[in-house]
Amino acid sequence: MAKVSVIVPVYNVECFLAKCLDSLVNQTLDDMEIIVVNDGSTDRSAAIMRDFAERFPEKVKTFSKPNGGLSDARNFGLDRCTGQFIGFVDSDDYVTGTMFEDMLNLAEKHDAEMVICNLQKVNEDGSISRKLTQIPHLPEVFLLKDYFSVFSDLGYFACNKLFSKELFREARFKKEVHFEDIQLIPQLLLKCKTIAQTQAYHYHYLERTDSISKTHTEKGLDMLHAVRDVEKSFQGSAFSDRAGALKNFQILQGVYSFLAYMAFVKDEDIFRKLSAELSKFMKERGISRTDILQYERFDRNYLLSLPLKKKIYYLLYIWGFESLLRSLIKNT
Repeated sequence: MAKVSVIVPVYNVECFLAKCLDSLVNQTLDDMEIIVVNDGSTDRSAAIMRDFAERFPEKVKTFSKPNGGLSDARNFGLDRCTGQFIGFVDSDDYVTGTMFEDMLNLAEKHDAEMVICNLQKVNEDGSISRKLTQIPHLPEVFLLKDYFSVFSDLGYFACNKLFSKELFREARFKKEVHFEDIQLIPQLLLKCKTIAQTQAYHYHYLERTDSISKTHTEKGLDMLHAVRDVEKSFQGSAFSDRAGALKNFQILQGVYSFLAYMAFVKDEDIFRKLSAELSKFMKERGISRTDILQYERFDRNYLLSLPLKKKIYYLLYIWGFESLLRSLIKNT
């Protein structure tokens, strides 16, 4: 049994996989296993996996399965890992050498069920394009019940967190959907008592021009479906009386994040369909224009904290100027 299991789903990433696995086999934490799941790759990914398994047999465990998508590959790894704590690294990303030692130390020091680090987006040349600070206004350790604003403030990535294995006792990633992190990670957070964090930017998220996140289609509706699943879990949780926090979660994930996705939808019919579903989503939850404009994240007005271009985009949509908005997007 390892202290930490890191699950790496792999699908056709021959150009990036070696860098990812290098960053894992060279971790300062020795007591960890790296579960690498080949999800039906057709390129050289399997050969790269074999090479690492042969060179680092004490650390790297490789598996192959038919293609089933990211969630299916992660669930496959969850069913086979032995660690007391679990991390996820996407196979085109990489991490700092001290990430898992640092996060495990925090988990054990504070008896935390979840540990969070910061991320930074990087280009293929390694240059940093954006720093994603997670919860800068909170201490190193806190009780969820005392700082429940984190429920609506947090960025729900799976890859910058370390989880107690107990959180997955009856939980798995939802298959055949996009935005599976938004669907599951908030539900795991609701099970936690103690959260720890480091302000280190341990996780390097590669922005690829051909990534799934750049393909904006009707699958964007999965984001709203994810929020609905979280709502059901929320109502059955110990925090069901925190209606304000749930509404803020709905605004950030169901309105702002959904609008950010819509900005890259090129097909007019799909854009109109997504827009209609967003209007329905807001009406059903009583989310008003004022709620959106006044929403705060990290104790600051969210809209005012954004760059000018994003402010204009959100304001045009919120105030109903969709035709002008689409015209501006096409001309940029």
